[in-house]
Amino acid sequence: MVLFLLVIIVAVVLGIIGAVAHGLLWLLVIGAVILVLDLAYAGWRWRRSGRTAQR
Repeated sequence: MVLFLLVIIVAVVLGIIGAVAHGLLWLLVIGAVILVLDLAYAGWRWRRSGRTAQR
């Protein structure tokens, strides 16, 4: 959970820097990609952990 939050914070910071700094639009793109991948990974883990063993 801590790693998930840390990656989201890094993605947001990269996005802010990329949006504000002139010529660093690529940081905004990298931040958005990291955010999407992190949310997809969290969703995958959440779905996987929600399954229970049926007998």
